[in-house]
Formats: sequence, C-alpha cells, structure tokens
Amino acid sequence: MLSTDGYKIRDQTKPHFLTLTIVNWIDIFTRQRYRDIIEDSLNFCIDKKGMVVFGYVIMSNHLHLIAQDSRGDLSALLRDFKKFTAKKIIESIRCEPESRREWVLDLLSKATQTHGRNKVYQFWKYGNHPEEIHSEKFMWRKLDYIHLNPVRAGLVVKASDYCYSSAGNYVNGDGNVKVSIIDNPVIDISKPDSLWKSIAW
Repeated sequence: MLSTDGYKIRDQTKPHFLTLTIVNWIDIFTRQRYRDIIEDSLNFCIDKKGMVVFGYVIMSNHLHLIAQDSRGDLSALLRDFKKFTAKKIIESIRCEPESRREWVLDLLSKATQTHGRNKVYQFWKYGNHPEEIHSEKFMWRKLDYIHLNPVRAGLVVKASDYCYSSAGNYVNGDGNVKVSIIDNPVIDISKPDSLWKSIAW
C-alpha cells in the first residue's frame, strides 16, 4: 500500500511505526471520550483482528502506533481501524454534548473537498507515514519517541504518568491497551550505541 506521503508498507507481516493524523490537525483528542474510542478500538483489533501493538500514544490531534498484523495484511487492518474509529467519533461529536460541534464538523466536511471521493466527512488524513521496524535498536528508538511525546508537550513529567500511552505498560506492567511488551535490551556499557530506556519513562 503506497501512502500519500510516499511511504509504503512493503512487508505486510512486519511491525511498523505509524502516525495517524486528524485532518487539519484538529485537537479532537482533548476530549476523553474520543481517546477512549481509540483505545477500545485498539483492544478490539487486538482481540478479534490479529493486531499486535508494541507501543502507542494518543496526542491531541494524532496517534503514534507501533503495530503488526499477525494475519499478514497490515494495510487492510489500518484501513478498517481508521474507518471504524472515524465513524464512531463523528457519531459521538454529532450526538453527544460537544461545544465545538459545528466548528469541528465544518472542518471535517471541508476536508472532503480536496479529493474526488464521495464523502460527507473526512476524519483521518490519508496515509499513515509507515516506517518498517527493521531492528531492535530502531524499535526502542521509536518506543522512546512515542513515550516521550507527552513529556515534550509538557503534559506530564514522567511518560508513565500519561495514561493514554503504553509507557505505563512498560514501567508499571499495566495500561488501558493490551500491549505486547518488548523485552528490555541487554545493556553493554562498553558500547557507546547501547540501548538505554529513557529515565523520563
């Protein structure tokens, strides 16, 4: 599957670092109920659709994810996930109390005008900026990047204090999503490029 940003999932069986972004960078996920929809959907995909999640974080307008499809079709799995979550969140915006309803729905509606697809609303931007996880070192680099997002944004001091990410799974052994934990790498202090988990976790 070729992404609109030029990145491509070449091996559908491999884990990938993915970024799912809301159109126009709308801060949808400042509301807890929309974050909950994402986490519930991740757990459903893990339980029923063969998704394996190694790490994730939900920020105000995007989702970072390290995921794999045990059934070997990551592109289709992501397509279904995005379609379902978009429908569910838009339904929640329309039917539940939302002070920004008109503004958000107007932006989601206008986003459909940039392409020829026949849609009322577009929630997610096209493409997922997929990067294949090709080594343990690259996996831990991406996990560190994901988990430190809320720290860099000034939301928490320690990554594990942010409950809408997998940092708590790695540090405390629990979290909202059923994450598959990667074993901590063996540290060899004689090697300058040895893998260290950030102290800010």
